[in-house]
Amino acid sequence: MTAWSPSSWRDRPGKQLPNYPDAGALEAVEAELAGRPPLVFAGEARRLKRQLANVAAGQAFLLQGGDCAESFKEFSAANVRDTFRVLLQMAVVMTFAAAKPVVKVGRIAGQFAKPRSSDTETQDGVELPSYRGDSINDMAFTPEGRVPDPQRLIRAYDQSAATLNLLRALASGGYADLHNVHQWTLEFLSDSPAGERYQEYADRISEALAFMRACGVTPDGAPSLEGVDFFTSHEALHLPFEEALTRMDSSSGRWYATSAHLVWIGDRTRQPDHAHVEYCRGIENPIGIKCGPTLPEDELLQLIDTLNPQNEAGRIVLYARMGAGKVEAHLPKLVRAVVKSGHQVVWACDPMHGNTIKASTGYKTRAFDSILSELRSFMDVVRAEGAEPGGVHFEMTGQNVTECVGGSGGLAEADLSSRYHTHCDPRMNADQALEMAFQIADALKPVAAERRAAE
Repeated sequence: MTAWSPSSWRDRPGKQLPNYPDAGALEAVEAELAGRPPLVFAGEARRLKRQLANVAAGQAFLLQGGDCAESFKEFSAANVRDTFRVLLQMAVVMTFAAAKPVVKVGRIAGQFAKPRSSDTETQDGVELPSYRGDSINDMAFTPEGRVPDPQRLIRAYDQSAATLNLLRALASGGYADLHNVHQWTLEFLSDSPAGERYQEYADRISEALAFMRACGVTPDGAPSLEGVDFFTSHEALHLPFEEALTRMDSSSGRWYATSAHLVWIGDRTRQPDHAHVEYCRGIENPIGIKCGPTLPEDELLQLIDTLNPQNEAGRIVLYARMGAGKVEAHLPKLVRAVVKSGHQVVWACDPMHGNTIKASTGYKTRAFDSILSELRSFMDVVRAEGAEPGGVHFEMTGQNVTECVGGSGGLAEADLSSRYHTHCDPRMNADQALEMAFQIADALKPVAAERRAAE
């Protein structure tokens, strides 16, 4: 293994990296970012790694969710708060069902760059570079807008910093106090089946809290009742940005990505000898790997060996993203190979990216039933192969959008145009996300009951 540095990725071939017409302008932005404060801290990343080690051991569950791609235009305190609020609701439902902690990770405060299947796109006979996320170029289909602009990286940093500031306040400033469980419901969820079921859970939680209080258990003695740990994540796609925010931790002498607590390698950039793997192997953060249907077992094991040679628990999260109907054909051999190798990993399901379809109305969408089908198959396969289904990874939002069809609300293809706001891929809305949490809770309950019986 060659020596690593934050810039050693530059000696490797890289995919999905933007082509800036002015290299000097990019270098100036990189230098400015390198002098700015870190967005997250090494100690926080270590805390997440410890919690993920508990997930790998079957003692906790990972909930990861947020926007497909964050945008500059839709950024607001209300949008950040509402996504955080729905993730809190989902986590409460899962915790109550599984009787174990839920590790909460937002796909937020940095998810600005997107991989694309083609370098260009064509509209009305005009071919332009593809939109690669707000940190790179503009969604507007114009020659000027599609030129990569390094100044957008500064704006992405600023928005990430503002988002993190709000998230930290929400997580520890009283909003996430479990006694507020009734107040987390969004207005448009109040009459939905998922919203009504959540209120039943909230009533039972409130009764339990009243009982605990009567027994002398107060927030002073149980700080976890008043706040939550909330971590951030994004795909480590834009390597110049990641390098500029890589810092050596003074207490350990190790390198950390300070752009997020967890970063992942996508299915398009997971080549073992390429730039993205090279960058990620040298940082100490938890690292995710997207595992699609084309990933061979030997390549997955090579990736894990490269990224986690010490077999450290909590270091690696494997996101299975096969597509409904493909899980049984592709996932068992991957799980079997990892279990046989003895690697300690978190197995999580990303049931979104393999289930994107084009509706008859022309919109990209995803069907709730397909998402749920892949999730159920994932849990069955991982358990059958002797591993622990440890988490889920959703593209979702706290907004009342109409981007994914199905769910108890009966969202149809004809409804997609009413509130289709995503800058890239379709997201579950708050109602669908909460309903999915109940489906996961129902799947976790029997396992929790078996564990309690065994104890």
